[in-house]
Amino acid sequence: MAADDPRILLFDIDGTLVSTGGAGAVAWRQAFEELHGIPADIGKFTDAGMTDPDVGAKTFEAVLGREPTAHELAQVVQRRLEHLPEAVAQSEKYRVLPGVPERLRQLSRDGHLLGIITGNGDGAAYIKLARGDLMRWFSFGAYATAGVDRAGIVRRAVERGEAMLGANVPNDQIYVIGDTPLDIQAAHAVGCRAIGVATGHFDAAALREEGADHVLETLEEELPLG
Repeated sequence: MAADDPRILLFDIDGTLVSTGGAGAVAWRQAFEELHGIPADIGKFTDAGMTDPDVGAKTFEAVLGREPTAHELAQVVQRRLEHLPEAVAQSEKYRVLPGVPERLRQLSRDGHLLGIITGNGDGAAYIKLARGDLMRWFSFGAYATAGVDRAGIVRRAVERGEAMLGANVPNDQIYVIGDTPLDIQAAHAVGCRAIGVATGHFDAAALREEGADHVLETLEEELPLG
């Protein structure tokens, strides 16, 4: 890749880079039990690809029968983060997904700018990636905050990537790599290209149906960056 023709590559975390083996749900359950006396199961009320604040809010509403106040939502998100390091460290099913370390190293060495776009808060993102020694490949990112949807997260990441490069980058040279239809929708909402990776809850056919520009079975495959 020519130095004057940079690509910005924005990676989702859960189902794309790593699987925590349910550690996130364990930490949510502990947070709800401690704060509200209910060991809530987020899997009953939320879908893959949702942001942490949305997961917390929808679960709160389902188990407590009302919407949380802003402070209540902040508290449950914060308490969940408190328990996440132990949950991730103790997860027997945590794994870095196939081809990820090798692919990130190759893309970085090829001169591409790698960033994170995730529905996790920044602290949760770091915890999930640190066990797999993957944070080393990402020099910037955009993370979930209350009131910001996934398209907004992508927009923030694009702005930060362009700031690092000191130049505007054409949209056809900015790629979102993720495992859910929500990642694809967010990429296209911002005008970026979307690469689906079928290592999460959705197979290749579902990602193609959503309109992914390219679909990979795993990150063992080369990214189509033409």
